Amino acid sequence: MPISQAELADRDKPMHLEANQLSIDDAKQISVFEGKVQLTQGTMIINADKIVVIEDKEGFKHGTATGQPASFRQKRDNFDGYVEGYGKRIEYDSKTAIINFFGQARVKQDQDEVRGEHITYNAKAEIFQVNSTSKKGRVRAIIQPKNKRSSVGESLSIKPTTTLTKPN
Repeated sequence: MPISQAELADRDKPMHLEANQLSIDDAKQISVFEGKVQLTQGTMIINADKIVVIEDKEGFKHGTATGQPASFRQKRDNFDGYVEGYGKRIEYDSKTAIINFFGQARVKQDQDEVRGEHITYNAKAEIFQVNSTSKKGRVRAIIQPKNKRSSVGESLSIKPTTTLTKPN
């Protein structure tokens, strides 16, 4: 299957956050945003009930968003259209450009969609990995026939796997 690409230029843009409440611990480089939180970085948008952002010594940020569900949206690189994802917890690492969706995870691109308990989207490698933690070990995917896909982009590149361990 063809590959989905995130808007790679987003990683070089500033991160903007809005919330009802904010607490900052400068010594530990931890910021906690609560209440209708929206994180925006270029074309990437994450909406959540709460986002915790930790900055490392190199200035890279790791964000953990929680919600019922939290949501993610980002424009595709060199294509029209967006990648959208949902989960009870979303973790974003600005250094690796890896986004993890946990708990009733779902990722959509055009009319293609994958579901599982844990989905990893690696923007650098341009790969989705879908895992199930249930005893049945099932993931779900809807991949449209090529002639029904949007003419502006390509389908998801999916690497389905199963695991019987629970995500962190």
